[in-house]
Amino acid sequence: MIYQSRDYRKFMQSGRFDSFIVKYKEIDLWIGVSRGAISEKLKEFALEKIKKLRDELDEYIKHNSFFLTSLETIKPNDDMPSSVKEMCEISEKTGIGPMSAVAGYFAEFIGKEIKKRFKLDEIVIENGGDIFLDIIESLTITIYAGDSPLSEKVGINIDCKFSPLGISTSSGTVGHSLSFGKADAVMIACKNSALADSFATKFCNAIKSVDDIDSVLKLTKEYSDIISAVIIYGEKIGVRGKFDVEF
Repeated sequence: MIYQSRDYRKFMQSGRFDSFIVKYKEIDLWIGVSRGAISEKLKEFALEKIKKLRDELDEYIKHNSFFLTSLETIKPNDDMPSSVKEMCEISEKTGIGPMSAVAGYFAEFIGKEIKKRFKLDEIVIENGGDIFLDIIESLTITIYAGDSPLSEKVGINIDCKFSPLGISTSSGTVGHSLSFGKADAVMIACKNSALADSFATKFCNAIKSVDDIDSVLKLTKEYSDIISAVIIYGEKIGVRGKFDVEF
């Protein structure tokens, strides 16, 4: 959970949403909601939920430090907080450590809590490249891929019939998150944001060179939870799934 610049957020601004940012410790969430829906109560509610969830996770890690550093699956149990248990369940599906799901988990949990409490038509939560969205009209999302010439030039058209949805992007060249891969961006879309986050990390780790794009895309076909996948490595791109891509 290390802070990094979110300069790419300037490309997320749209007349479709009103937005605000909530920060707590290293957490930095961009929250976009239906036009005219922002209020001080909504902002306070979002911060309260983020604090509670983050403090719960910190307390667990204080007594179970292995959870923070494990690169392997951890068996879930009923004594765990619900957030920790779900991340462990996600890691069992993807085969890597449970913290690979944390950003996506936060995005979806906060997004669902806000939408339910304030009965919003639409909401988008972005948490360091991990997105939860619940929309009623289709939306195009641009992929940030660092220094790649394709960065912010590739758009994914999200059909609203798949909403609510999680879209996560992992990179071996951007940011401070632990990665064993070298892809500029690996984007994965799933119904569950935490699962998308963990899968994005998993498949980004597997990209060591541009020659790995096709084989890793083929691997994503083995997981029925994956709706769409995009891999960017330098000037090369690989795409599969149910969403249209525009350049």
